[in-house]
Amino acid sequence: MNLTDRVAVITGGAGGIGAALARRFAAEGAAAVVVADLDAAGARAVAEGVGPVAHAAQLDVTAEEQVRALVADTERRYGRIDLFCANAGVATEAGLDATDADWDRAWRVNVLAHVHSTRAVLPGMLARGQGYLLHTCSAAGVLTAVGDAPYTATKHAAVGLAEWLAITYRDQGIRVSALCPQGVDTPMLAEGLAAGHLGARVIAASGAVLHPDQVADAVIAGLAEERFLILPHPEVANYARRRAEDPDGWQAGLRKLTRRLNP
Repeated sequence: MNLTDRVAVITGGAGGIGAALARRFAAEGAAAVVVADLDAAGARAVAEGVGPVAHAAQLDVTAEEQVRALVADTERRYGRIDLFCANAGVATEAGLDATDADWDRAWRVNVLAHVHSTRAVLPGMLARGQGYLLHTCSAAGVLTAVGDAPYTATKHAAVGLAEWLAITYRDQGIRVSALCPQGVDTPMLAEGLAAGHLGARVIAASGAVLHPDQVADAVIAGLAEERFLILPHPEVANYARRRAEDPDGWQAGLRKLTRRLNP
């Protein structure tokens, strides 16, 4: 997909990767960029920074009726949605001590929100015979988020859903990509490091932490090639191969790293 003259919607657009995508899509010549976020003021600030092609919307991605309303409003305003970026996500930094409420929130934001947006946007895309779904799933969806059981489980589910959609709808003109970055300089990572969370420290110790703009660069390249897995950190592909070829050795390495960081 080339972004020129496209209409894109981005959830979780008030900061981090979502804000970087909004800026980059506009720079690539998008006709319209809808910046949606629970943080209405943050979404407005990003949209104002992007310029006249951007429109801000407040959105709770866990409320399906709000997602449907956003899709309907965007289609009325611009006639179509070419690219829907289900980018909102949450972490818990908890293991088995995560409460049922933690699990429920992670499931609703990291997985069900992707279901809600796809249900809402897919009919219009299928009617036109084309459309693109970009789901932010995290490297945790193909590896493991040490220190965060709900995040790991739900991001694996998000990758599984994206793959199912790609298999089911590609022959009907729908393209699907799963964006799986590792460490990115976002508020989520900064807060985790400040709190001393194990998962954040593992990410910081494991290699490069990218700027959100670098992730946006990878997204543009991945969309152009219509790749299913978009990996801003190329090493994630190597990690995934090692994990598949030698799961016991892979787990032993992570345990060793965990012991070093959290004796």
